[in-house]
Amino acid sequence: MAQTRNSTVLRIVKTQATPNNFTSPPRGWNSWGMEANPAINPDFSFNQTHVLKQANALLAAIPEQDIQNHDYYISLDSGWSVGDHGDLRGRIIYDSSKFSIPTLANSLHSKGLRLGVYVLPGAFCKDSNKTISGTDIPISATLSGNNNGFARCDFDFEKDGVQQWHNSVVDLFADWCVCSLIQSDLLCVSLPCRRGVDLIKLDYITPGSPDNGGNLPPNNSGSVIAYHNAIQQASRTMRLDISWKLERNHTFFHIWESNADSMRTDQDVNNSGSTTFVAWATIQRAIDNYRDFISRVVSTESDQPLAIYPDMDNLYIGNKESITGVSDIQRQTIATHWIGAAANLITGSDLTRLDALGVKLLTDPAGQDVSNFTARYPMQARNPGTGRNDSKQLQAWIAGPDDGGDGRAIVVLANYGPDQGQGGFGTYIQGSQAVKATWEDLGLSGIYEVSDIWAHKRLGTAHKEVEAVLAEGESRLLSLLPMSNGTNIIAGAQ
Repeated sequence: MAQTRNSTVLRIVKTQATPNNFTSPPRGWNSWGMEANPAINPDFSFNQTHVLKQANALLAAIPEQDIQNHDYYISLDSGWSVGDHGDLRGRIIYDSSKFSIPTLANSLHSKGLRLGVYVLPGAFCKDSNKTISGTDIPISATLSGNNNGFARCDFDFEKDGVQQWHNSVVDLFADWCVCSLIQSDLLCVSLPCRRGVDLIKLDYITPGSPDNGGNLPPNNSGSVIAYHNAIQQASRTMRLDISWKLERNHTFFHIWESNADSMRTDQDVNNSGSTTFVAWATIQRAIDNYRDFISRVVSTESDQPLAIYPDMDNLYIGNKESITGVSDIQRQTIATHWIGAAANLITGSDLTRLDALGVKLLTDPAGQDVSNFTARYPMQARNPGTGRNDSKQLQAWIAGPDDGGDGRAIVVLANYGPDQGQGGFGTYIQGSQAVKATWEDLGLSGIYEVSDIWAHKRLGTAHKEVEAVLAEGESRLLSLLPMSNGTNIIAGAQ
């Protein structure tokens, strides 16, 4: 059956401030890729010394102005905390054989960086007889009876004490003092309090997350609500990033969007245990999962702006092909899609071994300008030839146009190459292909000045379409500015 053209006009997707009042996705570095792929850099150990080396490499690569203008995080993944018990009040504590969170936070904050940590739902089962800080409620009185298989017992979110426990954990994170090593409720009277955590990554949320060897309850979304409420009452602002591939039906999407600042749209993309970070097949999957995410947003009847950013997992673009696992043109395509989607721009690359392309993709002023735009106008798929948003090997995307400003739009043309098993489109066209998107496909009209973002090059005016011949895995990131608004100024364009 022949495809029919989408009869609906373009619905411009917009993003407003998130529940914790963020207006752009986070940037920075996360440790998981280096932890899960130790063969990539055998010299790396997950401890404070080596994390600070990554942080210093980030600072050496990112212009100081960008650090000042955006939130850059050093995000510690699984393994930073003690794995089977908390402090005397059952609160999460750091593994002092690897980290001193107060001194790490102090060091990062002094450099203009922020600190992120990783947590799982539930309290440690070993802590069930401990009393929640500020209450006379034992942790055992708050539990549902389910051991989730990760040394933690799940909460019954209807019970008194559950929110108080979350508040106590987040309060500790917010004002982690040097004297917190005492692991008591003593006030830090004589020692200065050094600000602590700025981002919480909450993993294994259901529905959505697979058990992965555990015993997850079918619905622990109450944990997202409890952590959000705890952040709201804390002494400092924090981001809440929830993970991993989460249920996206209306009921649960509303919960995620009302409480979290970003949500995972896919499983992990890294090749755990491999000598490279990613495979192209996995990237195809991640892009298609974002397409599904944003297409559901487009299909809703509400005109309310989006209030959550997608987390497509770590951005593996910083290292050469033999380390990253994909070609240079594919690395650029990854950067293009993560930026276009307004996804979390937290890399998992080895920052001590960035190459020239990696630095460019992480710092290019024109790319940064696009990321600022898509933080307000995330891209959506518009199939060449139909304007639909189905999964396609030869694909077009549009972000905007900016209907409250200069009318600018960002357009991406892509050839993902043959489906490698998880791409969703199920076609196997080989070699370079012409990818064309007409104004009708994109929902545009008029004359535009077109610029190639990564090439820093003006391509001239376009009256009805944009087109590019693209190799397998290649894409183009284009800026379109209506001619009535003058010249399209792109940093470095010639």
